[in-house]
Amino acid sequence: MQSLHSISTYAHEPRFIDQGEPYPEYAGPISLDVLIEEIERRRDEFDQLSHVPRDMIAKMKRAGIYRASTPRRFGGDALPPPQFLAILERIAIADGSTAWVAAFGSANTYLASLPVETQQQIYAKGPDQVFAGGLYPLQPAFQVPGGYKVSGQWRFASGCKGADWIGVGIGGTPASSGDAGAGKPFTAVFPASEVEIVDNWNVVGMQGTGSHDLRLRDKFVDAQWTFVRGGNALIDEPLYRYPAVAYQAQVHAAVNVGLARAALDLLTDMSGATKTTTGAPRLADRGYYRSGLSKAEAQWRSARAFFYESSQAAWDTILAGNPVTPDQANLMRLSATHAAHVCAEVVMQAYQMAGIAAIYRESRLQRLVRDSIVVTQHAFLGEGTYDASGALFVGIPPVTPYP
Repeated sequence: MQSLHSISTYAHEPRFIDQGEPYPEYAGPISLDVLIEEIERRRDEFDQLSHVPRDMIAKMKRAGIYRASTPRRFGGDALPPPQFLAILERIAIADGSTAWVAAFGSANTYLASLPVETQQQIYAKGPDQVFAGGLYPLQPAFQVPGGYKVSGQWRFASGCKGADWIGVGIGGTPASSGDAGAGKPFTAVFPASEVEIVDNWNVVGMQGTGSHDLRLRDKFVDAQWTFVRGGNALIDEPLYRYPAVAYQAQVHAAVNVGLARAALDLLTDMSGATKTTTGAPRLADRGYYRSGLSKAEAQWRSARAFFYESSQAAWDTILAGNPVTPDQANLMRLSATHAAHVCAEVVMQAYQMAGIAAIYRESRLQRLVRDSIVVTQHAFLGEGTYDASGALFVGIPPVTPYP
């Protein structure tokens, strides 16, 4: 795998959408380094707006983020997951909310379960398509000739204000999905312009993700635009044999890996430059600081190594022409949850060791704390993962669908 600091991604050709607020005029591809520099400058703006604005989404398109999981047959990059996770980690060092929204550059792996003809329509305007969704709570859908009528309101639609396509969770699973659809949400896809966004995202952390509610009233969706999230992909390329649900757990966990790196870097920078309020010795001269910093560094590196190791092992299995085993999928989920929680602990440790200076709003450490604890609350990364993972280790069925 490439060095984390050597990855630089470029888009190839612009594509525009004709719905909602237009994207700014395309000005050519940009590198990941240039993108991250702008994110660092504007992260306070995103937090105040409560979403990442469309001009920044356009720049992420130019950097190749939203073609990362687009099939190669449609002009996408279909990046190896370990490479995309490393990209997200780098973005998260600059800003957690932007990395969370960038993480949906992996969400097109879900769309691979749509009929191929439908996917052709999605990518007709190019591979740089942004898919967002609010799947829960599942809402009733009434079957009508050719499709379904959908009404309801859904929560946690991260990145919806910059999306081209939006999916919502509806009740029932088509019989054609068989065992592959068991326990997985049936999803209907709409052009983003057809879905109402309820502007109600007000949280303690990850404010810039714009995870507002979605609303539809008696809206028709053709059956060809529905699929089972995490169901069997209809695209025969290596990326779409990588477990889709486990991948989504990983992309969210990668955000905390980056946030913890940012916290450790900030803490290190404070070691000798910050004068204490009381005139006490600088941090670098305190034993508890030196020991705490080294322990936190070891925790971060260990969790990160397990995280990438499990992803790379699954990818190597796929490239060898074999299916990912249940044991491998279990380790993917377990390592993602472990990384999310350990890295949140590392952020908190950095905050505590930084002392009173960390409580001020201008200190980035307090935002890193708030953002990192939100990541651990995601359903894919919650404590239930440990229970389900342990069940597989001892050979009994997990209580919920897993992994």
